[in-house]
Amino acid sequence: MNYILFEIGPLTVYSYGFMIAVGIVAAIWTADTRAKKYGLDGDHMYGLALLGLLFGFTGSKLLFFITEIKDIMENPKMMLSLSEGFVVYGGIIGGIFGAFVYCRWKKLPVLKYFDIAIASLALAQGFGRIGCFMAGCCYGRETDAWYGVTFESSPFAPNNTALIPTQIISSAANFVHFFILVWITKNKKTDGIVVSAYVILYSVGRFFIEMLRNDPRGNVSFLSTSQFISVFMLAAGVLSMLVLKKKGLKTEE
Repeated sequence: MNYILFEIGPLTVYSYGFMIAVGIVAAIWTADTRAKKYGLDGDHMYGLALLGLLFGFTGSKLLFFITEIKDIMENPKMMLSLSEGFVVYGGIIGGIFGAFVYCRWKKLPVLKYFDIAIASLALAQGFGRIGCFMAGCCYGRETDAWYGVTFESSPFAPNNTALIPTQIISSAANFVHFFILVWITKNKKTDGIVVSAYVILYSVGRFFIEMLRNDPRGNVSFLSTSQFISVFMLAAGVLSMLVLKKKGLKTEE
C-alpha cells in the first residue's frame, strides 16, 4: 500500500487520485458501450458524466463541511483542501442530481439513461475503494484475524497495527453490485428499476461496512452519518422499486 504511487520530477501521482481516474475512465467507457447496446446515444454519457462529476464533487465536499463543521470552525483551512475531505453519500446525491440536470437539459429519457449509468457508478466506486486501500483512508477496526492488514506509511490509518480491510470489502461489494445491476438491466421490465436496485444494494452494504470502520466520521446519535443516510436511502429505494414494479404490472395489463 503506497499513498504516493510514483513521482516524476515535480509531479507526484497519488494512488487514491490515480484509482479514482481509472474508475472514471472505466465507468464512462462501460456506460458508452452499454448505452449503444440498448439503443441509446453513448455520446451523452460523456456530458452526463461531466456534470455528474462536478455536482458530485460539490456534494461530497458540502456534506463533509456539514458533518465536520465543529472541526472546520476551529481550523477553517480544512475547507481549502481539494484532495481530502469527502463524504461519498454527498457525492452520490450530488452526482445523481447533476446527471438529472443534464438529462433534462438535453431532453433525454432520464430513467433509461440512469439505468445504464448507475451500474458504471458502482464500477467507479469499486476502483475508488482500491485507492482508499492504497492510501489507508476509510480504514477498519483493529483485528487479530488472518485477514487483517497492516499499514506502514499511511498518513491516515494507524500504522503497524492490523486492521480490518474495510476498503477491500467495500471494493468487492461495489464490483459485485456492478454485475448484479448489469444483469438486472438485461431482465428489467420497467425503467428506473436498476437505479432503485443500486440504492438498495449500496445503502445496505454501506450500513454494515460502517460497523467495521474505525476512521474519524461524523455521527447522528448512535449512528454514523452514513448509516443515518443509509436508512433513508434504503426506504427510498424500496419505495421507488415497489412503485415502479406496480407501474410495470399495470403496463403489462
